[in-house]
Amino acid sequence: MNSHLPPLGALRAFEAAARHMSFSRAAAELHVTPAAVSHQIHTLEQDLGVKLFHRMNRSIELTASAQVLLPGLSEAFAGIQSSVGRLRAHNDTGTLTVTASPSFAAKWLVLRLHRFQEQCPQIDVRISATDDVVDLSKGDFDIAIRYGAGNYPGLAIELLLKNEVFPACSPQLLAAGPPLRTPQDLSAHALIHDQAIERDPLVPTWPMWLKAAGVKDVPGTSGLRFNNIHLALDAAIAGHGVVLAYSAIAAADLAAGRLVRLFSLALPDQFAYYIVTAPGALERPKVKAFRNWLRREAAE
Repeated sequence: MNSHLPPLGALRAFEAAARHMSFSRAAAELHVTPAAVSHQIHTLEQDLGVKLFHRMNRSIELTASAQVLLPGLSEAFAGIQSSVGRLRAHNDTGTLTVTASPSFAAKWLVLRLHRFQEQCPQIDVRISATDDVVDLSKGDFDIAIRYGAGNYPGLAIELLLKNEVFPACSPQLLAAGPPLRTPQDLSAHALIHDQAIERDPLVPTWPMWLKAAGVKDVPGTSGLRFNNIHLALDAAIAGHGVVLAYSAIAAADLAAGRLVRLFSLALPDQFAYYIVTAPGALERPKVKAFRNWLRREAAE
């Protein structure tokens, strides 16, 4: 088998042109002229001894040979890009990129972040609040805090926080009434729901809590609905009803007296919050420092 490889620049020009099906768009991506792309592809065709494009008046088409070549090249260049991204993240000692859900970021992480900045002022923290599960292997993020069952194959995982779930309301609502002395008294109040969490059958919901409390005549599906738990908590703080609070997310509001826990019954949450990193990420001092700080905060 011939081990000779064509010039890398020519392979890159072909891959971009084939992916975009356009010499001009490939040129824009590579920051060269369309003529330069055309020249590189011509060089590659001569080197390989095959034709790669059928050139029309205003379009191009891949030849059978090009269709054989393209998938492997696309995968190879994607691998190079991923490796470079990981290297840059490894060498970047000044900025730490963190991804977490909007609720966790707003109700737990941001409220404590000043303490990490005091301890590690040389590290700039960038937080992306999103429910999207990002690919940590690409190197765009150093560390993730994920809510789930902890099953993240190929990644390093550490338990951060467990939850229990219980009703809570504002002290103003509790004082104004109607009374909330027993779970049966919930019939006189609006129930506040987090729709995003309720989509998973493993997560405790109002119907589950009411059943565990032995309450039969309170409709567990009625009331106010929000697509995010921190909005549901804010609605309860504003006095709009009783929320099914998650201990980790509601901790600051409970400690500050913005929310009051009702009743003694709490349901365990089958999910938890996990620290998730790509393999080897904790070898970097900034990632290790943030991980250790998260663990200290969770232990308090």
